[in-house]
Amino acid sequence: MRIRVVDAFADRPFAGNPAGVCLLPVGAWPDESWMQAVAAELKHAETAFARPSERADADWDLRWFTPVKEVVLCGHATLATAHALAADGKVAGKVAFATLSGILIAEVAGDWITLDFPVNRPIETPVPDGLAAALGVEPEAVYITGELRDLMVVVPDEPTVLGVTPDLRAIAEITDREKIRGVTVTAASAQYDFVSRFFAPGSGIPEDPVTGSAHTALAPYWAGRLGRDELVGYQASPRGGVVRVVSAGDRVYMRGQALTVLDGELLV
Repeated sequence: MRIRVVDAFADRPFAGNPAGVCLLPVGAWPDESWMQAVAAELKHAETAFARPSERADADWDLRWFTPVKEVVLCGHATLATAHALAADGKVAGKVAFATLSGILIAEVAGDWITLDFPVNRPIETPVPDGLAAALGVEPEAVYITGELRDLMVVVPDEPTVLGVTPDLRAIAEITDREKIRGVTVTAASAQYDFVSRFFAPGSGIPEDPVTGSAHTALAPYWAGRLGRDELVGYQASPRGGVVRVVSAGDRVYMRGQALTVLDGELLV
């Protein structure tokens, strides 16, 4: 079976967020334990599995697995899958994916791919016990990000975001206790509109290089603060990646590039 590694939200190799991509034939899903084992073998934040859909409202069915669990929403692996489909000539223009988060649309236009995702509006919440100590910074405010259920932590400035060295074990304990996926740390930026980092050790992702799904909450938050709907975010992980976003009511549009860095055969 063919398997690829695609760097998403990247314009050069070994940047952005790598995702495994398996395009499957028509038919039933493989056993979930097998898909989970493949994702664990690749060890990327997510591995995407897609098959031609039999639904009238979708072109492909799409699922995402971290090294330890299936997730309900993933931006960069959706972008990576659209890139792989376009590279194979299986899609031109828009493609509709049936997912655990409903129908998601990706539109391919040359080197750029735009994702159409549901918004996750942040709602301010009290600072959970132990969060400031786990991050090593004092939050200005903390939000729950809608159905996505991340914690979004706003800090004073960009250097604070860049300097965060979290206690990942403590973060995992907090996310488990609060029944959330992960923690986004964000601040305004001079070069970009905002910067962020994302930690989800409880999902097998110590620090995610570029988290498309987190931008479904970052986009409306920063649009409200900055008074503009079109923004550029930079996820300041060691690999780094730029996400161009548009906050549009109940939808968030995310635009990025991708490239295949590995194309091979899965023998098992």
